Amino acid sequence: MARVVLAFVILAVASGAAYAQNIKQTPMKRTPASDGPAMYNAYCASCHGLAGVGDGPAAKALAKAPADLTRISARNGGTFPETRIRRYIEGADEISAHGSRDMPVWGTLFRNLERDTMPLRIQALADFLKSIQQ
Repeated sequence: MARVVLAFVILAVASGAAYAQNIKQTPMKRTPASDGPAMYNAYCASCHGLAGVGDGPAAKALAKAPADLTRISARNGGTFPETRIRRYIEGADEISAHGSRDMPVWGTLFRNLERDTMPLRIQALADFLKSIQQ
């Protein structure tokens, strides 16, 4: 089981890096804290896809298909649940598909990058997700 998890993590990280390279995005640490689209492309698009519909290059390797992030509001009665989304991004609430917060894809990334910009980064990513709602 540990080998399967390790293989998935390596695949997801490699796919994400290749995907970010293909769309010419810079790593999160080098993106402005207010650049939600760049953070999404670097850290979410490998599974959720550029358009957020769950068709990223790593999606096929997952046991459960990634969520269509463009339908968050639709799944919540037409209202974007901003507080809940911010808590997912922050790591305060877990999403079973993302694994524990110790998983390298999420881990302590948002908590350890320039602590003073963490709220701005979380808000920028939440704002981006809100902007792609159908």
